[in-house]
Amino acid sequence: MLSAKKKSRIRRVLGNLPPRSVVLVEDETDLLLFPPLRAMWSPRGVPARVLLTGWNARRTVFGCMNLATGHRVFQLRYRQRADDFQAFLHQLHRQYRGWQVTLLLDSDSSHTALSSQAVAAELGIQLLWLPKRAPELNPMDTLWGQGKDAICANKQYASIDEQAAQFIDHLAGLTDAEALKTSGIRSKHFWLRKAMVKRFCRPA
Repeated sequence: MLSAKKKSRIRRVLGNLPPRSVVLVEDETDLLLFPPLRAMWSPRGVPARVLLTGWNARRTVFGCMNLATGHRVFQLRYRQRADDFQAFLHQLHRQYRGWQVTLLLDSDSSHTALSSQAVAAELGIQLLWLPKRAPELNPMDTLWGQGKDAICANKQYASIDEQAAQFIDHLAGLTDAEALKTSGIRSKHFWLRKAMVKRFCRPA
């Protein structure tokens, strides 16, 4: 019931945004040097092999997508803390200067920190919280999975930075239309579809 009320509130907010508004959906994902394992082909009777170096490393990719256009912004960080999220907010402010930005995101502590909310308010970015424990409502979560399947699965790179660069290049290399389709935003079942139709301006 609480989730349904939050979804209704989000739709109302998006339906009453002022002119020159842009709605972005934001999320982060961790990349590990140890690859995620996926189903893969191998000769009959021969187990598939995934070679590992024996040591691991981590990077965090911050990303967002414009729900109207599919335009994406990414930033690579060493971790996911409040100051890292705030650095991403500054990047979004530079990218969408002159637009009223509303950011849909989850309630991670890096997002809800008072310092993060203060930076968002200073930059004129409205934070709109998604219901808790509902990753299926965030199209970026689907996009992360597609990128990991294409770039990270079953292969360990020479360095975590090489892997992260290829991961971001892959997702940034999608056309806007491909990103909207891959993430599920173009689906007739997308939960914000009605709220978005003929509502938002489209920055170049």
